[in-house]
Amino acid sequence: QVQLVESGGGLVQAGGSLRLSCAASGRTSSRYAMGWFRQTPGKEREFVAAITWNGGITYYADSVKGRFTISRDKLRNTVYLQMNSLKPEDTAIYYCAVETVSRGVRLGSSYDYWGQGTQVTVSS
Repeated sequence: QVQLVESGGGLVQAGGSLRLSCAASGRTSSRYAMGWFRQTPGKEREFVAAITWNGGITYYADSVKGRFTISRDKLRNTVYLQMNSLKPEDTAIYYCAVETVSRGVRLGSSYDYWGQGTQVTVSS
């Protein structure tokens, strides 16, 4: 089992920045990638960004490319999502997740473990 705890969400004005963190614990040795997804009421969970744990290869949704940066700290078993130039449409609950084997980092169904989520609200 892997436990994930997100933090860093909050309320910010449009154009502002937030940094989300996701700390992993438990059986973290089997980990291909970690990703961030977001969800708003009535909508499906949406891919935001992902990073392969060993190679550090990054992937982004088109909607956040150039504004968000995903990174990882292997010593701290933590993945980060730096969010700049935030827009009201970025408002959502953000979830981090672990993919233990390579199945497709952009697909929510590829991930085996999920955090509880952290709310991000961007006011206009």
